[in-house]
Amino acid sequence: MKLTVIGCSGSGPGPASAASCYLVEHDGFRLLLDLGNGAFGSLLAHADPETVDAVFLSHLHADHCLDVAPFVVWHRYSGRSSGKRVPLYAPAGAERRLALAYDGADADLTDVFDFADVTVGTSTIGPFEVRTARTAHPVECHAVRLTVGGRSLVYTGDTGPSERVVELARGADVLLAEAAHPPGPGLPTGLHLTGREAGEHAAAAGVGRLLLTHVPAWVDEIGQLFTASAVFPETELVRAGATYDV
Repeated sequence: MKLTVIGCSGSGPGPASAASCYLVEHDGFRLLLDLGNGAFGSLLAHADPETVDAVFLSHLHADHCLDVAPFVVWHRYSGRSSGKRVPLYAPAGAERRLALAYDGADADLTDVFDFADVTVGTSTIGPFEVRTARTAHPVECHAVRLTVGGRSLVYTGDTGPSERVVELARGADVLLAEAAHPPGPGLPTGLHLTGREAGEHAAAAGVGRLLLTHVPAWVDEIGQLFTASAVFPETELVRAGATYDV
C-alpha cells in the first residue's frame, strides 16, 4: 500500500495543512480515508478526482467530511467526470448530513455517490480487506484496518483511549493515530488521544510503526511527538504531502 497524507490538521484546517484526508493506493485502486474541510484542494495536487475509486468517512464531524461538497461540485460541473458513482462508506445518516451541508434538506447526492453504511465487522473495498471498530468519540466513529498482500494499515479516526482500537490495530504494520489532546489535567474523556496515549496504544497493539496525525494548529506538535516517542520509539509526525510505503 502507498499512503499519501492529503490533510492532517486536527479539528479544522491549519496554516500548513488541510483537515483530515488520506489517500491509500494499491494496484491502481485509490481509496480516500476522510475528506475534511480544505482537503479537496490539496487532493488536486496528488490525484485526479476521477481516479478516486471509493471514499471512507470515519465519522461526520466537519473536519472529516465537509469537503465532500467540492468533490460533488467537481463531478457535476467540471466537465471532466465520467459520471460514474463513487462508493461512499460512512456511518448511518451520512446521506442526509452531507446533503444538508451541500445544499439543504432537499439536496440529492446520489448522482455522485453510492452510499453504504459502515457497520462493525469485516468487509472489502476494492482490493482491501476492511475491518472496523467503534471508537471512543461523542458521535459514531469507526477506526478502520486495511489489509492487502499481507500488510495492514490502521487509521484510528477520532478516538479517546480505546481497547477496541488497540485490538483492531494488533500486529498492524502501520498505525495512523490521532493525537489531538495536549497533556494536562482536566481533559474531556472519550474524545481524543494525547501524544503519550497514542504511543501507549501503539505499544499495546505491537504495531510496526506509529504515524501521529490530527494535531490541531494550537497544540504543540513536537511535544506530541516527544511524549509519544517516549513510550513507542518508532514514531513519526506526519506532514501534508508526505507519502509512506506500508
